[in-house]
Amino acid sequence: KPKKSRNSAPDPSVAARLPWQPSAPPLATALLISFAALLLRALVSVGPYSGQGAAPKFGDYEAQRHWMELTLHLPSSDWYRNTSDNDLAHWGLDYPPLSAYQSRLHAHLINASLPDAVALRSSRGFESQESKLLMRWTVLSSDLILFFPAALWFVWAYMKDGVGGSGERREGWTWLLAMVLLNPCLVLIDHGHFQYNCISLGLTLGAIAGILSRNELVAAALFSLAINHKQMSMYFAPAFFGHLLGKCLKRKYPIVEIMKLGFVVLGTFALVWWPYLHSYEAAMQVISRLAPFERGIYEDYVANFWCTTSVLIKWKRLYAIKPLKLMSLSATILAFLPSFIQQVKSPSNLGFLYSLLNSSFSFYLFSYQGMFYCWVDTLFFCKYM
Repeated sequence: KPKKSRNSAPDPSVAARLPWQPSAPPLATALLISFAALLLRALVSVGPYSGQGAAPKFGDYEAQRHWMELTLHLPSSDWYRNTSDNDLAHWGLDYPPLSAYQSRLHAHLINASLPDAVALRSSRGFESQESKLLMRWTVLSSDLILFFPAALWFVWAYMKDGVGGSGERREGWTWLLAMVLLNPCLVLIDHGHFQYNCISLGLTLGAIAGILSRNELVAAALFSLAINHKQMSMYFAPAFFGHLLGKCLKRKYPIVEIMKLGFVVLGTFALVWWPYLHSYEAAMQVISRLAPFERGIYEDYVANFWCTTSVLIKWKRLYAIKPLKLMSLSATILAFLPSFIQQVKSPSNLGFLYSLLNSSFSFYLFSYQGMFYCWVDTLFFCKYM
């Protein structure tokens, strides 16, 4: 009887491993991907940006710098009002209060080393290499503090829960992390054009990770903060609401579970909006800046349903703002409603991720003033489903 060889056959998964799929320790691989993503952001930030040297708007750089100037020197009651010191025609603040607080924090950091860059009124159009470098650092630090940890948490929760499959498919976590951190849309817009989408997206991604890791209250708080940083986070709201409601309804005390989530959401909103809750007029002043319906149902450079079909149907000429708002709202709801109902009836982590994708595209295609470029991240969430 022939003796069995002591050397076992090689593992097929190891033998078939591709050169770019090394069996490196997870921590080292994650650090390497994060360092590559950080290097890419630094390289993009040394390039030019839209509006550079173009008076009187000076691009998104001037918008962010101007908001820092306003929030640093003016009381919060004047941030969203047209005053002698705050000309809303020149990059008026049109994001929720948490975004204004972020501008104020960064303004303090810049004011400590370069006060001329955020001086009230006299700094309009201020462009110097030092000021732009400081602005770049505020974007990069925001990315590192919020988006990077959220991305790592999301990938860990995604793989740990088994949403991404089992066996060899689990090795795809490196690709998933790389795609999230190296997303060209986010890198180009934030680090090429002085935006802070990394904050709202980081909070949203953290909320998704909270859902996948069964930390619903944490997820509710993080997503509430995301909405209060940029209103475009509302694109994901139907998916979050449907999934959490469905989970609550399947538990022993559904009313109690819903109330707990409600307290977290309302408490978070109250904390952020506290300076504007003293009067109805103050709150409406902010809300009116967040929904600029007078700009029309679409921008000329946003290729959503309304813009695309305007070649044949001149929506802006045929209809007033009120009927267009109703048409837009109805189309958006009809588009995300199937996935919303599915999650209320049968909530699952996989269905939740699909619902995020469906909801975000519904808002992009049909919502009033739909914006898309910074929400394309949702495509990557479904990569390994």
